[in-house]
Amino acid sequence: MILAIALLFAVLTLISTPIAIGIGISVAIGLAAFSPFPAIILFQKMVTGIDSFVLVAIPLFILMGNLMNSGGITDRIFAFMRSMLGHKRAGLAQANVGASLIFSGMSGSAVADAAGLGAVEIKAMKDQGYDAGFSAAVTTASSAIGPIIPPSIPFVLYGAIAEVSVGQLFMAGIIPGLLLALSISLMIAFMGRGERFPRDARVPWSVRWHHFRRAALSMATPAVVLVGIIGGVFTPTEAGAIGAAYALILSLLVYRTVRVRDLPRILVETMTTAAIVTFIISTVSGFSWVLAVSKAGDAFVDGITSLTSNPVMILLLINVGLLVIGALIEAGAVLILMTPILLPLAVTIGVDPVHFGAIMVLNLMIGVATPPVGMSLFVASHVADIPIERLMRAVLPFLVPLFAALAIVTYSPGLVMWLPRLVFAN
Repeated sequence: MILAIALLFAVLTLISTPIAIGIGISVAIGLAAFSPFPAIILFQKMVTGIDSFVLVAIPLFILMGNLMNSGGITDRIFAFMRSMLGHKRAGLAQANVGASLIFSGMSGSAVADAAGLGAVEIKAMKDQGYDAGFSAAVTTASSAIGPIIPPSIPFVLYGAIAEVSVGQLFMAGIIPGLLLALSISLMIAFMGRGERFPRDARVPWSVRWHHFRRAALSMATPAVVLVGIIGGVFTPTEAGAIGAAYALILSLLVYRTVRVRDLPRILVETMTTAAIVTFIISTVSGFSWVLAVSKAGDAFVDGITSLTSNPVMILLLINVGLLVIGALIEAGAVLILMTPILLPLAVTIGVDPVHFGAIMVLNLMIGVATPPVGMSLFVASHVADIPIERLMRAVLPFLVPLFAALAIVTYSPGLVMWLPRLVFAN
C-alpha cells in the first residue's frame, strides 16, 4: 500500500498535479485498493488533522506579514539599515541582509521577504551600480532568514505535526537565524575584498536617528510577539492575533499607508494563502495516519539504523535528503510530508524534537534559495528582471555560508537549545 501511494504520488507530481491533491488522490486509491479500511476514513482524518488551535496562528501571522508589506514597512526598515551600513564596503548588500533579519520577525515567510523587501533592496542596489545578478543573489540568500527568526509559519506547522511547543521552537530559531545572517554577511565581506562595490556617502547621526524613528514602531513588532510569549502573557496563537492587530493599527491609523478599502484585498490574499497551507496539512494528515497504522515509520527507522547507528551519519543523510527534496518541492509541503517520517528516526538517535525542528526548517529554507526550483529564486529573478539561469549561477557562492550554518546548527544542539532551555526552564 505504501509503495503504491508513493509511486502514484511521484507520477502525479511529475505531471504537475498540486501537492495537496496528489497526496489526497494517492492515499484514497491506496486505501481503496490495498487496505481493509474504507476510503471514507481519509476524509475523517483530513478534518481531524486540521482541528488544532495551534494552526489558527498560521492565517494570523500571514495577515500580519501582508499588512506590513502593504503598509510600506519595508521601505522604512531598509532606509534605516542603509543609513547605518550604506557607507561601508559592500554596505548596501550588508543592509540587504540586516533588513531581511529585521523584516523576518514580521513576515515569517521567505517568499514574502524576497517579494516585498526584495523589490526595494534590488532596485536600490541596481540604482547604485551593483550587478543585477549579485543583487538578486544576496536577496535570495537573505530571504532564507525569514522563516527561521520568529514568528515563523514553518515552525508553527512543525509544532502542530510533531506536537512540540511552538514557543520553544520560536526560541530555538533565534540563534540559527542570527548565525545565518552572520554567515551571509561574512561571504559578502569576503567577496567585497576583490570587488569595488559602490558605497553611499556617510550620513550624519541625525539622519540615522530620523530613519530609526520612522522604522522604530515597525521593528518593535517581533518584540511585541516574543515578549508576550516569553512572559507567558499569551500563547503563540494569541501572539499571532496580537501581532496582526498591532500591524493593522500601525498601517491603518499610525502610518496611514493602508486604507480601509485596501483591507478586503489583503484579507482575500491572506485567506487564499492560508487555505492552500491548510489543505496541504489536511491531506497529509491522512497520509500520516496511513504511515502510523501500517507501521511504515517504524520500518523506515529500522532500515536506516540497520545501515548505520552513528548519529552523525544519520543526521548527514537526513540533511542531504532534505536539501535535495527541498530544492525540488515546495518547502511547506515537504515539512508536512516528511516530519512524521523523519522525526521518529531523529528521536531514536537522541535528537531533541525542538532541535530537530530547527534542523528541518533551516534545511528547507536553504532549499527555497537552491537551484533548480527554489521559490525565492523565481521571485528574485522576476523582481530583478534577469534570466533565472543567471541568478542560479550568481547564488552558488552563497550556498557555502548557508551550508556552513546548517552544519553548525545540526551538530551543535547546545547552541540551538540554549535559549529554549533558558526561557522555558520552569
